[in-house]
Amino acid sequence: MTDRRAFLRTGAAIGGALGLMPRALFGERDPFLLPPPVTKAPASLNILILGGTGFTGPEQVEYALARGHRVTLFNRNKTRPGLFKGRVAEELIGDLNTDTSALAGKSYDVVLDNPTTFPAWVRNAARQLSGNVAHYIFQSTTSVYSDQSIIGLDENSPVAQLPAEVDPYTLDPQHAARHYGALKVLAEREVAKQYAGRWTVVRPCLIVGPLDRTDRFTYWPARIDAGGEILAPDKPDDPCQFIDVRDLAEFSVRLAEARAFGTYNVIGPEKPLTIAEMLYGVKSVTATPGRFTWVPWEFLQEQKLRPWRDLPVWQPPYGRTAGYQRRSAAKAIAAGLTFRTLADTAKTTLDWHRTRPTAEQEATLRGAVNGLDMKREAEVLAAWRAKSKGDKTR
Repeated sequence: MTDRRAFLRTGAAIGGALGLMPRALFGERDPFLLPPPVTKAPASLNILILGGTGFTGPEQVEYALARGHRVTLFNRNKTRPGLFKGRVAEELIGDLNTDTSALAGKSYDVVLDNPTTFPAWVRNAARQLSGNVAHYIFQSTTSVYSDQSIIGLDENSPVAQLPAEVDPYTLDPQHAARHYGALKVLAEREVAKQYAGRWTVVRPCLIVGPLDRTDRFTYWPARIDAGGEILAPDKPDDPCQFIDVRDLAEFSVRLAEARAFGTYNVIGPEKPLTIAEMLYGVKSVTATPGRFTWVPWEFLQEQKLRPWRDLPVWQPPYGRTAGYQRRSAAKAIAAGLTFRTLADTAKTTLDWHRTRPTAEQEATLRGAVNGLDMKREAEVLAAWRAKSKGDKTR
């Protein structure tokens, strides 16, 4: 049974979410909520993007070209080959892990390094670039922080350490997921070593938006668009943070233009957002009837559901993950980080999802990558209703 205080908190959260709905719904048509038109940068830069055709890279390319910059790509030519054929200055083929020879003799104003996890990849690229690059911007992650229970984590918070017995230069990439944060820390340090005094590290939180095949956010627009009773995690006023891939990409390019050095948490939205506000905001850009049923974390644990994996975006705001969705982006905001509306992010993601092959769309609703299988979701909701009914009859 919900006590009066919890009921008031829940009501206030849902009321706030409902208050967002007109803005989320009409944001696409309100010129005051749209990003300003892209204008040319004061000076054109010669930019190298490591990657460039995956998730963040395409948005960086589009924005950099719109700003009047010269763009070169370096990648394995495996993800969306030819995506920017005829639009970028060069497309160099190589591998950060094994062969960076295509970069030999090249010089750039800026390098945007998107795909790197291992410090060896930074070192390998630096063999060709360290003396020929004026500014190196490395995309890291907020997973570098060692204590995610701290509320308000900022760029000076303690970071993860790799176990002494693990050699980051010989570790098999296929077995690196468990050390992801610590490896990023070492990669950051390698960047600082190779490009002393001319480096920038951006640490995004969950990156969301079109082209993200992990379904870490896409699940929610797809699931809400499917309608029916939707399992919502824990409490409506639980915190929620993410960054639209386009906001991350554009901020990275603007950092390059400003020659802004240092480390930045790239986290959105600008003001605190609750999971209810996010879910109702996503719902406002769909036309499918649906309703949310909020299920407490304690019961979700009993059902062996996993935060983040089965219920994307959300992490329990308690214990070791208390600060996971309450980190600080104050420094980046002061440096000019801007944010699209939730409506823009949700609608653009949903529109992109609908262009995916049918098998991928169906896999999203089966929770094949991230998200909760709809059959399992129905089972958990039925169990929750049975438990709630039993509690009320006692």
